[in-house]
This record gives sequence, C-alpha cells and structure tokens, in this order.
Amino acid sequence: MRLILLHSDEFEYEPKKKAIKAAEEIEKKVVSVGESLVVMMSVEKDDEQNFEEVANKSVFEIEKITDELKIQNVVVYPWVHLTSNPSRPDIALKVMKQIEEILVSKGKYDAVFRAPFGWYKGFTIKVKGHPLSELSREFSSNIKEVSEEESLAIKAEDESKHEFYVFTEKGAKEFWKEYKFKPKSKFKTFFDYETQKKRVSETPPAHVDLMQKLELVDYEPGSDAGNMRWYPQGWLIKRLLEDHVTTTHVNNGAYCVETPIMYDFHHPSLEKYMNRFPARQYVINSGSDRYFLRFAACFGQFLIGSDALISYKHLPLKLFEMTHYSFRREQRGELAALRRLRTFSMPDQHTLVADIDSARDEFATQFYLCQQMLASFEVEYEAVFRFQTDFYIENEDWIKQMISSLNKPVMLELFDKRYAYFVCKFEFNFIDGQSKAASLSTVQIDVENGERFDITYVNDKGEKVHPLILHTSLSGAIERVVYAMLETAADKIKRGLKPAFPLWLSPVQVRICPISDDDLDFCNSLADRLNIHNIRVDIDDRNERVGKKIRDAEKSWIPYIIVIGKNEQNTNQFKARLRSGEEIEYEADTLISEITTQVQSYPFRQLPLSRQVSLRPKFFSRSD
Repeated sequence: MRLILLHSDEFEYEPKKKAIKAAEEIEKKVVSVGESLVVMMSVEKDDEQNFEEVANKSVFEIEKITDELKIQNVVVYPWVHLTSNPSRPDIALKVMKQIEEILVSKGKYDAVFRAPFGWYKGFTIKVKGHPLSELSREFSSNIKEVSEEESLAIKAEDESKHEFYVFTEKGAKEFWKEYKFKPKSKFKTFFDYETQKKRVSETPPAHVDLMQKLELVDYEPGSDAGNMRWYPQGWLIKRLLEDHVTTTHVNNGAYCVETPIMYDFHHPSLEKYMNRFPARQYVINSGSDRYFLRFAACFGQFLIGSDALISYKHLPLKLFEMTHYSFRREQRGELAALRRLRTFSMPDQHTLVADIDSARDEFATQFYLCQQMLASFEVEYEAVFRFQTDFYIENEDWIKQMISSLNKPVMLELFDKRYAYFVCKFEFNFIDGQSKAASLSTVQIDVENGERFDITYVNDKGEKVHPLILHTSLSGAIERVVYAMLETAADKIKRGLKPAFPLWLSPVQVRICPISDDDLDFCNSLADRLNIHNIRVDIDDRNERVGKKIRDAEKSWIPYIIVIGKNEQNTNQFKARLRSGEEIEYEADTLISEITTQVQSYPFRQLPLSRQVSLRPKFFSRSD
C-alpha cells in the first residue's frame, strides 16, 4: 500500500472519462473541498491477501495526522500511478470503500470524500507549507492470526480473579491449599496440572508406542505436524466411537446437521466470536478472500440457528454434528500424538433453551450422559467445575447435587468476572502417565452467543427472544478417547496387567487358529456363523505353529482366541482363551450369546481387514 498525504487549503477534482471498464457509475460533477487531508493512494498486488488489514492500517495513519493537525475533512483519492504493481481493480475499490466507511463511522470528521475509482480526473490542489503538510507512507499487509496470547478471552481470563477449591466426597467445600490430597493421587496430579499450566511434552507419551505396534494410527510425515494417518483397525475404532456418540445424541433428541469447515474471517458475528475463543487458526487464502478453518462446530450451527424460524414449542432445540475435521494450529512443543493434535474429530452439540431454569435442567441431564459415555470407554477421569462466582452462589444446592453423584473429590474453580462466553461449565479430564490432563466430556452454559449471532425464538407472547445455549461434547475429541484408552492400557502393562479394548471396540473380537490346513473349512464355517451375529472374527491361516498364533493374538489384544483341530470338529465344542487368562469351553451358540449380550447396546461395523491373517499387509510409517 502506498499513500501520499497532503494537508491542503483547497482541493478540487473533476471526473473526465472512464479509464477502465470496471469504473464506478457516477454523476460527473466538480467537487470542491476546503481545508482537508488529501490522501492519494494505490493498493498493491501484495495487499490482496489481507486487504482488510491494509484498510485498517491506512485509517490508522490518516487518523494520526488529522488528530495532530486537527483536520476536519478527508479526501480519499485513488491514484494507481503511485505503484508499478497495482492490485486487481475490484480489490482496490473494496479497500477504498472500506477506508471511507471506517472514517465515516468514527463520527469525528465534518466530511469524508472519496473520489470515483477507475476514472481519468483533473484536479487542482493548494498545499500548506509546514513540515507535516506533505507525507508519504508505504506498508504491506501482514497476515495475522488470532493467537492464544492475543485472544480477548485470554486477556480477560488473566484479569479476572480465580479461586480454587475442592469439593470433597462428603459435599464439603475446602480451599485447595488446605485440602489433604492423597499422595501420588491422580486428583492431586490434576490439580498441579491445572494450577501450574505446564503444557509442553518433553518426551513422547506412552500411547505412541501402542498405537504404532497395534497398527492403529501413526504420524503422517507428508503433512503438517499434528495430522495423523489412520490404519484399518484404527479407522474401525474411530468410526465405532463416532457411531456410538452420534447415536447417543440422536436418541436424546438431537438433530444432526453438517456445516462447512472454513469460514470468512470478517463475517461480523464470527470475527467477534473468534476474539472470545482462545484457539489458533489455520488460514486459507482463496484469491483475494481469506478464510479460517473451523476449530469447533459452533460457527456453522450458530449460523443455522440464526436463520431458522424457532418457536418456544421447539425448545430445547439440539443441533449436533460429528465434525470429522476440526483444526487448531497448536504450537509444536504442545503437540503430543493423539492427546493434542492439529486436526481432530469433535462431536459438537449446541442446545438452545428458553431460560436459565431450562439451561440447568439440560445441563444436569447432559452431565449424567457424559458419565455414562465415559463408562462405555472404560477410562477413569477427574472432574472440574468452573463457575462465575455469582452464578455459583445462586445455584449452590443444584451444583452440590450433581457433584455428589460422582462419589469422588472434584476441583471447583470460581472466577469473579466472566472472561469467556460461559457462566458455568464442567469437564471430565483424563490423566496420563506424563501427569498431563486432557479434557474429554464437557458441557457449558453460554450466555452471549444467542445475542451475538442474532439467534431468536418466538416466545408464548409472540415476542422474539434470544435463547441461552449449551455447548456439549459427551466424549470430547474422538482421538482423545483413543489416547485415553491406550494410556490406560499402558498403565496396566506397567503394573503387570493385560491391556484390552472394550469388547465392542475390539477390531477383532474372536480369532480362530486352525491346527492344520485340514481344519480351515470348519474354521470358515464357524466364522460365517459368528459373523451372521455381528461378531468380528478372523482366521490365522498362516503356516505357523499354534503357539505362535496364540502369542500373536495375545499381542493384538484379541478378547477370544479359539484353537480348532479334529477333536473340536468332532465334538462341536472348543476352548476359548480370554484376555483375563481364563480358558472356558464353549459351543458356538453359547459363545455367540455371551458376546452379543455384552455388545448389544453398542454400534457394530464389519471387520475392515481380510478375514485371513495371511492376506494382510503390515502398516507402518517409514518416516524413521
């Protein structure tokens, strides 16, 4: 961007004829201005990526001079001849119109004039003769992301007063420094993590080795750090988790939607929201337009809500999306495999409610759903409740009732000033072997965004009213659920116990090991029978000894391992080795009944691999 700024006593211009086809349609007339700051400007090619910033910088320079010299009139005058590298005409016009609009909106000038764009013009000017009467400026746009450090939410959080307490199992509230933590307890570890705010991982977390050995997921050296590749068995686990979370939301009244993954940086509602949310964005430039990749489903769902016609009879209205692609450009030192990455799948629900009473009811219902959800993953967690202090005081009995259902000590955080959009939230956090905490389930009561996004419903009096909004993720990011399960498994291994996935998530639920090739027909017949009943089964048909087949199945955490030989074929009975180490004798119907009973409330997907183990490739990253 190039500017020449002239403090003039008199300035007059007259459009003569169009210089380009894209010239503005105007009424040709002479325009005369008395004392003014005449700003001759040229928008350059490099400014196209972030022309809004260029407009803002120009206004800043103009204001500095008009304030110092007490100039009441401004003339914005396009002059392409200031540069040899001009921008596209439509971008240049956008910049000049934006500069004009911003200057007018200041309300500090008697008049703001903008000379027509794309015309040959004649002008006369009488410039004052003081040191500031003739100035030039040159600058380029710098793409600027809303970073965690710059976020308004982070600044407000730092300025607010935070107090931490412990809610004991008996329902007493104690100041955290007076509470007697159990030595080496995960609750104490969680408190340390939250209060010390140390996020960087010095060494790879334990789950990395397991995710690679089990051929579930791996780093992708061909992409940006924090983006992962998923192998067939990992893909299956991820999709089953997504299916389970989605079904739970739908069964509890959610409407499923799908929204874009990128949004306009300068959409007025989105720009305000981004400054209230501490997340780093990926930036996409498309021609002269600039977008950010979503870091949550809030944007799309709020915009759907703002366009919808909603009655009080429709409330609570729950919009849900399994966002397979959400993006946060985390710092490299904070990336930690599946615990903290840059691209992730986040189940996001937003519930529109009429008032705070309805918000409390929904909050409590979803709180208990979150407990059920994490129980299905078989992971332990620590809980934290965060409240604006006055909200806590008004709702203390309701809060205590929820917390008491956990039968464990809980962290309580109170803040005197609302630094984000919520007055109330809870999180269930998993604690890993590195003493790091990762948030899984959460529900938040949002008191700002109904108004910010102009979401309304018609109440029983026919009035348009802004709803309150609950932000909900019953599970947290799907990748983090896998991380939590693998870290749980790593801890079991450390303690000499056998790791396992929940049966409904085991990629292979039953492995059949034939003693010889003569047993393969019977094994396939048994596998067909199990498969009909939605049991994932494979056959280790490799030319290996039975002992090795069993050991390899154990290494793959397969819940049921069956060896088939002539005796099993003759009796139609077989022994299954369980993950617990037990060996139990089954008939096919008994095994089918046992497995289907355990998994009947969970989703099912077919085996994503060849049934024959001998036909499978090995998956791994060659990045090393």
